[in-house]
Amino acid sequence: MSDTKEYIALIASRLFLQKSFKEVTMKELVEKTGMSKGAFYHYFKSKEEVFLESLKLFHKALERDFSTYSQDSLKQFYNDYLNDTIRLTQEYFKLFGHAFRESEITINHFAMVFDALRLLPEYRKNIEEPFKIELQNWIKIIRTARLSGEIKTTLSDEKLGEIFVYVSDGLGINMIMRGVALEDMVKKLKHQWDALYEQIKV
Repeated sequence: MSDTKEYIALIASRLFLQKSFKEVTMKELVEKTGMSKGAFYHYFKSKEEVFLESLKLFHKALERDFSTYSQDSLKQFYNDYLNDTIRLTQEYFKLFGHAFRESEITINHFAMVFDALRLLPEYRKNIEEPFKIELQNWIKIIRTARLSGEIKTTLSDEKLGEIFVYVSDGLGINMIMRGVALEDMVKKLKHQWDALYEQIKV
């Protein structure tokens, strides 16, 4: 992506976090970037194109590098995940949330995602692919933990991986809707994962 295109996507992202897709106009997007109409339209021909590029920027900002997490211990893996959640979210707020409270930006982010799912059917793959990658990494570390003797359970690697992911997703959305602060959310998730780990550790 060119620097100019990324700049437009960043400015647009902040605007889409304030208003719904329907409320934002192309005129407003052009004005907020400070560019001429001709220069703007050189990069984006429609509001849908800008919106999709903004969403890609959000996904890029929250992308995890699972290779940096422990590959030897399930417990260390999920603690690395929790620490990375704090880091990624703080960087996300710095990039997109200058004029927002933490609870506002997270709720508005989900509103954007639901707008995209409704308006842009092709966007669904942007949700499904990161989920598959994350689940594969959970399955991999669970398999390693089982083989090393760290854990013992009758649950399959796939089923246990799904439980870790769904607990995270469900708790995250619930606490975001209730306006719970990031640090408290991570503490609660750690408590839930620790409880699960206690049931399966050897």
